[in-house]
Amino acid sequence: MSIAFRWPAPALVGAALLSACSGGDKKAAPPAPQVTVAVPLQRDVVDWDEYVGRFEAIQDVELRPRVSGTIDRVLFSNGQHVRMGQPLFIIDPRPYAAALAQAQAQSAKANAALINARSELARAEKLLAAQAISKEEYETKQAAVRSAVADLAAGQANVSNARLNLGFTTVRSPITGLISDRRVSKGNFATEGTTVLTRVVSTDPIWFSFEGAESFYLKYLRQDRTGERGSSRNTPNPVQVQLADESGYRWHGRMEFVDNAIDTNSGTIRAHAVIANPTGFLTPGMFGRARLLGSGTYHAMLVPDEAIITDQTRKLVYVVGKDGKAAPRPVETGPQVEGLRVIKSGLAPTEHVVIEGITTLQPGMAVNARLIRMQPRAANTSPTSQPDSAPPPSEATAN
Repeated sequence: MSIAFRWPAPALVGAALLSACSGGDKKAAPPAPQVTVAVPLQRDVVDWDEYVGRFEAIQDVELRPRVSGTIDRVLFSNGQHVRMGQPLFIIDPRPYAAALAQAQAQSAKANAALINARSELARAEKLLAAQAISKEEYETKQAAVRSAVADLAAGQANVSNARLNLGFTTVRSPITGLISDRRVSKGNFATEGTTVLTRVVSTDPIWFSFEGAESFYLKYLRQDRTGERGSSRNTPNPVQVQLADESGYRWHGRMEFVDNAIDTNSGTIRAHAVIANPTGFLTPGMFGRARLLGSGTYHAMLVPDEAIITDQTRKLVYVVGKDGKAAPRPVETGPQVEGLRVIKSGLAPTEHVVIEGITTLQPGMAVNARLIRMQPRAANTSPTSQPDSAPPPSEATAN
């Protein structure tokens, strides 16, 4: 049996080659990248600027005696809370009691001399009327009365001074607050106006003192001029303070003082806020971190930090339009609120912002967008802060 082999027809071979060539030229288009988008949250926001400072006593008294003498008694325990007017030290009062008795005796003597001078003047008036004495003698009696009046006034003044000195032998606390330890003991001699007996500081209320950069001060001045935020010189702007071991701002107060000049060495200006401290927990010298109202209320949009990219000096977000294409938007960013970044300008409230898949995007690229709902990521309490060396606010809270 013989087998016959036939070559394919030329037309069929050509068609097959053309089909193979045309199929190799066509490449499948890559799928559109998958991204997640969301409409930004909207909030009414106020900015907070952050400062570091320390608590300071409003009244700080270094106690010195007003009379000299030997310490007779110490009437307090070191470090205790004392009330205004509470006795603290007794200086030996006996010399001052004797001086008071002597002054009282001198005053009594002057009073007796005045009574006698007035009696003599009364007799002289009758004698003068009867022309039994000369006018010069009568005038001498008048002068004696005036001299006796002056002597009595001096004696009474000496009594008052001696009584004051006797009272000063009891050294009392001039303020209510915490007392330090005693610097003298019983038997020590204390010199008037020189010897330091102890120190008393007030605790309620208390100051939180800090220094602010000139850039912040300029910002506040301009806000005051435009009416956005009142100057802390005459407006009790709110202040919130966080202690070194705290995570939130639990201490609340108000601005009370801004200094009248900027320190030319540091470029900062001194200020303090007053904080209520009814329990005495806050202690002078204690460290704290404060945030001060840094703006008026403004409307802002919030997006996650990962939705923002940096292009040299610009901040950008990508939005997906109705045509399904991604487009960049330059934006002005602010502090964090509720775990999201404030967008002050550059973004419309209804735009779909890309929050996932942004790293693969190019301007004008078609995308497959999945819409989700934006949610806060943190409580509206203690936002992330920025250094206080730059004017932009470090924190904000939503109203």
